Amino acid sequence: MITTNTTLVTSRVESLASSGIQLIPKEYVRPQEELTCIGNVFEEEKNKQGPQVPIIDLKDIEAEDKDVRERCRDELKKAAMEWGVMHLVNHGISDEVINRVKVAGQTFFDLPVEEKEKYANDQASGNVQGYGSKLANNASGQLEWQDYFFHCVFPEGKRNMSIWPQTPADYIPATTEYAKQLRGLATKILSVLSLGLGLEEGKLEKEVGGMEELILQMKINYYPKCPQPELALGVEAHTDVSALTFILHNMVPGLQLFYEDKWIIAKCVPNSIIMHVGDTIEILSNGKYKSILHRGLVNKERVRISWAVFCEPPKEKIILKPLPETVSETEPPRYPPRTFAQHIKHKLFRKTEENLLENNTSTEENKSLEDNKPQEDSKSS
Repeated sequence: MITTNTTLVTSRVESLASSGIQLIPKEYVRPQEELTCIGNVFEEEKNKQGPQVPIIDLKDIEAEDKDVRERCRDELKKAAMEWGVMHLVNHGISDEVINRVKVAGQTFFDLPVEEKEKYANDQASGNVQGYGSKLANNASGQLEWQDYFFHCVFPEGKRNMSIWPQTPADYIPATTEYAKQLRGLATKILSVLSLGLGLEEGKLEKEVGGMEELILQMKINYYPKCPQPELALGVEAHTDVSALTFILHNMVPGLQLFYEDKWIIAKCVPNSIIMHVGDTIEILSNGKYKSILHRGLVNKERVRISWAVFCEPPKEKIILKPLPETVSETEPPRYPPRTFAQHIKHKLFRKTEENLLENNTSTEENKSLEDNKPQEDSKSS
């Protein structure tokens, strides 16, 4: 039997975690069916048995030698089709820029909560940009063990600079430069994925909005130490609604993927960027590329921070549906036409419907793209 205290949930998980509690409030305790395969993340990360998230070396992605170039691209395509997630190394974004982004984000979250509150968002009114903590959006009132900072980082004309942190001083220049370089990497990835479907090189990029309309949203996730990590989740199981998601982290394990009917922990790979294929690309490819179910675990030893950048198509301008080239008599369309906004709402509706029905189906059994939790405030691990 699970026992928790009845302390009222404070406004920020960081404040709750630093209060000295030994038992987490009941609002953070996940249902029993979600608590499968939640062990010690540090021990699990050491496990070299079983499937491992693929590591894709991008140094030859644009090599002059055709055979060398194709070998690199084929590995990327295979990982996108079989896993939908991978560690990218030799990705072309400088260590210096990445380190600056990490230092800036860490420094912001090291500020007193009172200082961070100056950037607080107002989720109740629909404004999710800024500093916040997840609000309960289901009948059970379950919460996630994380605080975050969320904002648009590209294109520059779509940014709201009034909510960007002024401290530390390097936050704005470092994040701006990282977003520019990451946008270039997204183009390279989308080109390879297009060719992998037999499409023109620029097809997928065009279908998700191109340079002007594809929006990059950054979410810095802050996972405080948790006194009962076996009962909580930093991020509940979901698939990303984005086209692509790129993730940095502070080398503390926590990302868990549902692969071949079981949960596995992603290893921490130095100098890598984790990349997820999102629902948008899964839909456009008619399921050939996978949007993998994943979640974030927490621990009682170390704070975990991740920097997730979601590459999202415009909400209303584009109809997401399987591209004609991906459809045949033997492979009919698997997804109905929807705008990006409609896709998000559909996922939210399906999740709410399941809660109302008090469906006892486990997360593992309920892992299809259509039935997974939406990312109304963009989440990732």
